[in-house]
Amino acid sequence: MGKSSKDKRDSYYRLAKEQGWRARSAFKLLQLNSQFNLFADATRVVDLCAAPGSWSQVLSRTLPPTSTIVSLDLQPMTPLPGVITLQADITHPSTLPLLLQHLGNEPADLVVSDGAPDVTGLHDLDEYIQSQLLLAALNLATCVLKPGGGFVAKIFRGRDVAVVFAQLRCLFDRVTCAKPRSSRGSSIEAFVVCEGYSPPTGFKPSLEAPLGLGTKFPESGRGVSAGPNGRDKEEEHLVDGVREAELRETEGGEDGDHDDAQEARYIVPFIACGDLSEFDSDATYALPEVDEFGQKWKSKDPIQPPTAPPYKTALEMRRQLGGGGPPKS
Repeated sequence: MGKSSKDKRDSYYRLAKEQGWRARSAFKLLQLNSQFNLFADATRVVDLCAAPGSWSQVLSRTLPPTSTIVSLDLQPMTPLPGVITLQADITHPSTLPLLLQHLGNEPADLVVSDGAPDVTGLHDLDEYIQSQLLLAALNLATCVLKPGGGFVAKIFRGRDVAVVFAQLRCLFDRVTCAKPRSSRGSSIEAFVVCEGYSPPTGFKPSLEAPLGLGTKFPESGRGVSAGPNGRDKEEEHLVDGVREAELRETEGGEDGDHDDAQEARYIVPFIACGDLSEFDSDATYALPEVDEFGQKWKSKDPIQPPTAPPYKTALEMRRQLGGGGPPKS
């Protein structure tokens, strides 16, 4: 969280510091919850890729005090009251028993992930790496989620995002792509909200075999749905761990003696979250003249600076080579 002129005028950046959030991303989870009511009946929640901890803050402030909140990240994270913080790799097999231990060997009601890779500027590469991070978080979530549980994760809406939607639809009854108002419209960032965890018959989650890779499952009769005219039927079957959904619509001709069958993709609905009266994340606003106490407004420092930023090693190496600071432009 820098102090450039644009940062100062970013309303969510300012509000995060004034309200005690560790990052502006806290508002994204708050707006997602206002739309989907994610925290209803949630008592055991896992926050993946949690550092610096803004989403864990939202969970600790919103959920009942008796709730269990476990936060994981590769980077060290400053502790939060009411939150169990773990420094672990979400892809390593040793992480699962550690996570289950802190959950009291009980399944989680909700798993959230706001993780994102360091972007390279190559959009196709960034989208691919983000999708792999999302699938890694999903694989761990399937190991701890209870049936009917929820999963929320960041996604980059690129050219091949439909493939990720299809993979998520294999495991959840409802998948929605949501864009909080606090997420800049100029960004391809969005969030998938998956509700109703319902794995296919025979699916055994494991970190060693991500998402049942290479496993053949029996056919499932789970996806039968009728349209308004009672003629739409969705037939689903599983091949090599992937559910193929065929939407077949039976249409009668003039004499009602012929059928036409056609295939259609599952279309993930897109929802914009957040009230229209809230700030526009792409707009800049005039700095307030006074703060909430009537004093002259001053820029505040971030609530929690990075404990061990990824670039820390690079800065130390630069100092050893005789470069005291960042390169001059």
